[in-house]
Amino acid sequence: MKQTTPAFTLVITGAPASGKSICLERLKSHTAFAGFIFFDELARRLLEENPDFRHHWHQFHREIYRRQIQREDSVAGSPFVTDRGTADAFAFHPETAEAVGTTIEVEYRRYSAVIQLGSSASLGEKYYAQDDIRNESLADTLAIEAAISKVWRGHPGYHFLPAKKNLETKIRKFIALAVGLIGNRDTEA
Repeated sequence: MKQTTPAFTLVITGAPASGKSICLERLKSHTAFAGFIFFDELARRLLEENPDFRHHWHQFHREIYRRQIQREDSVAGSPFVTDRGTADAFAFHPETAEAVGTTIEVEYRRYSAVIQLGSSASLGEKYYAQDDIRNESLADTLAIEAAISKVWRGHPGYHFLPAKKNLETKIRKFIALAVGLIGNRDTEA
């Protein structure tokens, strides 16, 4: 008898300039991820919609959490890949968990696996690019990376891919890991 496992759900996380968006884009066209739903980053979109969130971090992270829950729940039972997951809000603003009435253990159960991508900030100024939205210093970015790692490393499906000077090398390693994680989602009973 064939038994189906729950839908595979993957979080891609990391500090600014870690390659989350490009890795997500590459997975969208990979045949192993046909049938998956993809969620782009919420934080950048919210800051573009309302730059005042930079002055109200507690509201910002609760809003990210709320919207992330809403979009994940809208596809319940379907496999998905998301640029950051619900627990990312706790790395940036730890009080969010209590404010929204959840725990890290509850949030871990939402996801099959987590891949944290190391930020290019760890490689130095030459490899780290800033823009109007991503304007954190190298030191701030590395502190964010450490906070994200602290939040997610307790997840049983957590993996960390360090930054690479050659982004294509990092993307290839990421894709190999992601494809390996989804493996055969059906098991024989």
